[in-house]
Amino acid sequence: MAKIYLVASGKGGVGKTTVCANLGIIYALAGYNVILIDADIGLNNLDVVLNVEDKIVYDIVDVIENRVKISQALVAVDGVKNLRLLSSGRVKVSERITGAMFSNVVNEIAQIADIILIDAPAGIENGFHRAASASQEAIIVTTPHVSAIKDADRAVGILSTYHLKGIGLVVNRFRNDLYLKGEILDSISIAELLKIPLYGTIPESDRIGIYSTILGGYKDKSFKAYKDIQQKLVSGEVLGINTKKQKIWWRLGK
Repeated sequence: MAKIYLVASGKGGVGKTTVCANLGIIYALAGYNVILIDADIGLNNLDVVLNVEDKIVYDIVDVIENRVKISQALVAVDGVKNLRLLSSGRVKVSERITGAMFSNVVNEIAQIADIILIDAPAGIENGFHRAASASQEAIIVTTPHVSAIKDADRAVGILSTYHLKGIGLVVNRFRNDLYLKGEILDSISIAELLKIPLYGTIPESDRIGIYSTILGGYKDKSFKAYKDIQQKLVSGEVLGINTKKQKIWWRLGK
């Protein structure tokens, strides 16, 4: 039975989809059978990041509406053995897809995968809840900027109402020069604010943008960061928070 992770954020533009894709790549390179699910029905981006958009014939809506089997809709990612994608629907039919329908597909996929990473829609609307209801654990992605952290806090609050085994944090696009200038918070402080464990920090990379992956960039500093996160997820050894040293929200203008 697969481990099922929700990759979510409180807002768009923080690199959530890229984080989801790259974690999938890292897991696959480590020998796991990985399936990525794009849960943003009607606004598919995961296929673009993975450069397989031209290979998509069927999608999750075709599976849910029983037009094809899951095996027909899964698309292999070039250059990465054991990594496949179930794309979201290209037509906006999100209102027709219930949480139960989505969960049934995820549960069926869980029988043939080791790891499932669900790329949640940005924000906290219906699609977010649909994806959360099918997940076991959640990975919250934020950048170290005030607005993103505030929105991540809202997402954490909502996810805390679900019976998830764990919720952890990935801080994306971290710039040490801005931290040294006092313009952004460090990752541990962000984790303390959100009151969730820190899974890891992805440094800003000129090579890896919002619609690109770590493939071919094994010497890039972000590759090691993703590898560290994956190893922490496997081992369960993540950096916890010190509840006695909570930062105060006025630093974020709240």
